[in-house]
Amino acid sequence: MKNKGIIFSVVLVILSFLIGFYFYPQMPDQVASHWNGAGEVDGYMSKFWGVFLMPMILLGMLLIYYFVPKIDPLKKNIKQFMKYYEMTILAIVGFLFYIYLLTFFWNMGYIFNMTFMLMPAMAVLFYIIGILLKHAKRNWFIGIRTPWTLSDDTVWKKTHEKGSIMFKFFAVMFLISMFFGEYSFWFILVPILAGTLWLFYYSYVEYNKIKKKK
Repeated sequence: MKNKGIIFSVVLVILSFLIGFYFYPQMPDQVASHWNGAGEVDGYMSKFWGVFLMPMILLGMLLIYYFVPKIDPLKKNIKQFMKYYEMTILAIVGFLFYIYLLTFFWNMGYIFNMTFMLMPAMAVLFYIIGILLKHAKRNWFIGIRTPWTLSDDTVWKKTHEKGSIMFKFFAVMFLISMFFGEYSFWFILVPILAGTLWLFYYSYVEYNKIKKKK
């Protein structure tokens, strides 16, 4: 069946709205909506936005993800890794849907460490993104888009091969960070920031190597 990732993602979006409508009367007037690194609530929303903001975000994201392959000037390249693209869409929508469910459980009185609950899901999401990066072809919307990766297919390929390994490493870091309590956020933030900057620099270096050879 074609477009399985999109179809399953649509199902999750519809389900999120149904859950919102069904449980709306049971939600408190002020809905807990944000947690700090220690997994404690530090932000609230009004009832309406606390219940329906996430479904709206999911719907908006899904529409964007659906139209990106149709409007990209390099759409033919996206078609070459479409199944990985759809797998990633489903992973992102599924991750946000999972956060939505955790928010509902919390506001219905089930108290748990939100950070601890999120880390395994983050690990899965980053690992799937790592798979996508390995197969992504040059395009304007998806992947590690620097001036140098967008200018050369070889630089794109090499940078994304490194990026794939790095994102899978980040996935492992998310799992390890579960055992660092309130410091877990910083434990993963530093490697991600450092890795992102390194990939940016790496694409620049690789591009100049190729340019010198011409």
